[in-house]
Amino acid sequence: MGPGGQGQRGTPGKVRRGGAVGRTHRYVSLEPPDIRAAAASDPRGFLDAHVPPVILDEVHCAPDLLPFIKERVDARRAATGQYLLTGSQNLLLLERVTESLAGRAAILRLLPLSQRETTGRAAGPLPWEAAAGHPRSLRPSPQNVWPTLLSGGYPEIVAHPGRDLYLWQTSYVQTYLERDVRALRQVGDLTQFQSFLRALAVRSAQLLNMAGLARDLGLALNTVKSWISILETTHQIVLLRPYFANLTKRLVKTPKVYFTDTGLLGHLVGLRDPVHAAQGPMGGAILETAVFLEILKTMVHRGEEPRIYFWRTATGTEVDFLVEHEGRLVPVEVKLSATPMPGMADGIRAFQRDLGRRAGPGYVIHPGTVRGPLAPAVQSLPFAEL
Repeated sequence: MGPGGQGQRGTPGKVRRGGAVGRTHRYVSLEPPDIRAAAASDPRGFLDAHVPPVILDEVHCAPDLLPFIKERVDARRAATGQYLLTGSQNLLLLERVTESLAGRAAILRLLPLSQRETTGRAAGPLPWEAAAGHPRSLRPSPQNVWPTLLSGGYPEIVAHPGRDLYLWQTSYVQTYLERDVRALRQVGDLTQFQSFLRALAVRSAQLLNMAGLARDLGLALNTVKSWISILETTHQIVLLRPYFANLTKRLVKTPKVYFTDTGLLGHLVGLRDPVHAAQGPMGGAILETAVFLEILKTMVHRGEEPRIYFWRTATGTEVDFLVEHEGRLVPVEVKLSATPMPGMADGIRAFQRDLGRRAGPGYVIHPGTVRGPLAPAVQSLPFAEL
C-alpha cells in the first residue's frame, strides 16, 4: 500500500479494529460533529493530534483534510501505509482522493464480508486454485447455509449476530440506499425508487432487461439506466458480462445483475424465513448470487481484478459462471437441489466441448453435502466448501 491508503467496506459497516491493522494503527472516526468540526477548523492541528499510523474513518465527512494529508505524505514518502482512509460515500471520497492524492494512494474496494472471511478462512484457495485437491472445509453445516445467506455479510451483522436483522436491514435501506444514493442522483420520487429497488432485486441472477424494467415500473429508460449506474458505482450491484472471444461483444451484450449482499437481496424481496427462502421461487437466484459473491469477493479482497463471465448459446445452453484462471476458463454451475445428478453437468460438458483446451475442470455447486465426480472433468461441490 502506498503512503496513503483508502478503502471501503460496502458502506455502513465500520472499520473492524480487532484485525491486524487495528493493532498497528490508531482509529479516529470523522463522523461525530465535534470531531468533524475540529478537522475542518484546524486541519494541521488535527493531524498533529492524531499522528500516524492512523485510520481516519468516514473521511468524506472532512474532505478538506486531504490536501493536508498529502502534505504529510510528501514529507515522508518512504513511510508507507501511514494513513488509512475509509469511507462509505465512495463516489464523493474518490473524487477528492484522485484530486488530492493522485499517485500517493492505493485504493481498495471492500465489499461485504465473504463466507470465507466470516469463518476465518479468507486465505484459503478456491477449488480450482488448489494444487493437490481442495480439503473438506470446517464451514457451517448445510442446514445453516440459508440463515447465513439471509443474514448477509455486512460487518455490523457479522460482528453482532444477535441484532434484530430486519430492523438493521430496514435502517440500511432507509439511511443509505434511500437517502445517500438518492441524493447522489437527486432522485425525487422515493416511492418510485423503492419500487425500483425491489423490482431489481427480483431480477437478481437474471439477464438485465432495462427497457422491460422501465416499462414495468412506468419509468423513463434513461432514469432506470441512471439508477442502475449509481447502484453499480456504489457497489450495491454487479453487472456480469457474457463470455465472447470478441471483447467488443462482451461489452455490448446484455449482462446479468447480482446484488452484492444476499441479506439485502432477501430483505428487498421480503424473505425472512430460511425455509421459505430455500424452497420459494427466489431460492435458485439467492444461491446463485451467493456462489457468485463468494468467488467475486474472494478475488477482490485479495486485490485481484476478477475475470468472471457467464456463457449462453443461441440454443439456450448455458453455464452460470466462467472464472478465468491461469489462461483457462473454469465453468461453474449452481443447482438448488442438494442431490447432485450427472445431468446437472450437461451445460459444463457442452462448454468444455466447444472451447476445448481453453476450458478448465468444471464444478456443480449445490447446498448439500455430497462431493464427487459427475462427469469427466466435472465434480459436484457443496456450497459450504466453496
